[in-house]
Amino acid sequence: MVSSTDLVCGIRSGVCALFFLNPQLGIHVDPGTPPGRKAPEITTSPLMNGEKSKLWDQIGGQSSLASPMRREIGNRSMMRSFSADEIDLEDLKTSKDKDRPSGSLRLPKIQNHSLLSGLAYCIASCSMILVNKFVLSGYGFNAGISLMLYQNIVSVIIVSTLSLSGVIPTEPLTWKLIKVWLPVNIIFVGMLITSMFSLKYINVAMLTILKNVTNVLTASGETYFFKKQHDRQVWISLTLMIISAIAGGITDLSFHAVGYTWQTVNCILTASYSLTLRHVMDSAKEATRSGNLNELSMVLLNNVLSLPLGVILVLAFNEVEYLLETPLLRMPMFWLVITASGVLGLAISFTSMWFLRQTSATTYSLVGSLNKIPLSISGILLFKVHTSMQNSISILFGLLAGVFFARAKLRGNSQS
Repeated sequence: MVSSTDLVCGIRSGVCALFFLNPQLGIHVDPGTPPGRKAPEITTSPLMNGEKSKLWDQIGGQSSLASPMRREIGNRSMMRSFSADEIDLEDLKTSKDKDRPSGSLRLPKIQNHSLLSGLAYCIASCSMILVNKFVLSGYGFNAGISLMLYQNIVSVIIVSTLSLSGVIPTEPLTWKLIKVWLPVNIIFVGMLITSMFSLKYINVAMLTILKNVTNVLTASGETYFFKKQHDRQVWISLTLMIISAIAGGITDLSFHAVGYTWQTVNCILTASYSLTLRHVMDSAKEATRSGNLNELSMVLLNNVLSLPLGVILVLAFNEVEYLLETPLLRMPMFWLVITASGVLGLAISFTSMWFLRQTSATTYSLVGSLNKIPLSISGILLFKVHTSMQNSISILFGLLAGVFFARAKLRGNSQS
C-alpha cells in the first residue's frame, strides 16, 4: 500500500522529469532544491534573448561595405538621399541592442507584414533618386546645392517636430557633440552635393553601377587603415564591379565627362564618410548625455549642421542669382515635388528601420541589392534613356555583381 509521503515524492519526481525532458516549457527545476522551497524559474524564451541581437550583430548597424542601393537607405538613416546606399556601419563595433536607448522609436511591428515593410523601403529608396533626377533633369533645375539645402530643412523640421512632441527620441545637440561630428558632416555635405551634380548628367541606371566603385574604395580603405581582411569572393565581386563600371562607361551613349568626374569625386567622398564615421562614432557617443547615438539623432545632427555650410556654398556658387530669376520657384507643383523629395529622403530612414525589425539581415541585404534592378529599369524607361545592347549588358553585369557582393559579405560575416 502506497503511503501519502511516497505518493507526494512520486508526483514530485514525475514533474521534475517532465520539465527536464521538455525544455520548451521554459522552466528549469533544480534537483537540489530543498522540499518546500520554490525552484528558480527561467521563463524567458531563448529567441527573446538572442533573436534581436543576432539580427543586429549580422548587420552591425549597416556595414561599411554594402551594395550601393542598399546603402541608399543608410543615407537618410546615416546620411541622406542620394548616396546613402554606399554607407554600411557593420564595422563600428557597436551593437544595436546596446546602443538603442530604452525610449527609442517604437516602429510598427506588424506580424506577418515583412512584405509590407520591405515594399515601403523599396518604394522610398527608388522614389528618392527618381524624384531628384526628375527635378534636376526633367525640370532642368540648376541649383543642386539649394535643392540639397531645402531637403535638409524639410528633414530638420519633421524630425524636430516629432522629437519635441515625444514621438521619437533624439539626443540634444551639444557643442561637444557638434565639435566631434563636424569633420564627418563636412564630408557628408560634399557627398550630397557631388551626388546632385553627377545625377544631373548621368542616367539612373549607370549611376547605380558607378556607385559600386565606392565599395572597392571602402574595402581597400578598411584593409589599409583598419587591417580588415576580406575573403576571395568579396574581392572577386569587387573586381566584377570595376569591370562593369568601365564597360558601362565605354558603352554609355549619353556619356558626359562632367557627370562622370562628379561621380568619381562622390565615390571618394562616400568611402571617406564611411571610414571616418567608423573612427568618429565612439567619440560621438561619449559626447552625448546618454552615451548612445541612434539613427534619428544622426539624421538630425547631419542635417542641422549641413544648413550653415549649405548657405555658404549657395552663396559661393552664386546660386542666389539663379534662384531669383528662375520661373520654377513660382510654380506650386515644383514646390510640391521638391518637398516630396525631402520627405522621401527622411522616409528612407523610417522604412529601413521598420524593415530591419520585421525581417532578417540576409533578406535586408539582398533586397537592397535586388532593388537596384527595378530602379535601373525605371530610370531607363521614365527618362527615355537611349542605350545600346552592350551598355545594357554592362549594367546587368554590374547589378548581378552587386548581388554577388552582398551574398559574399553575408557569407563572410556569418563565418566570422
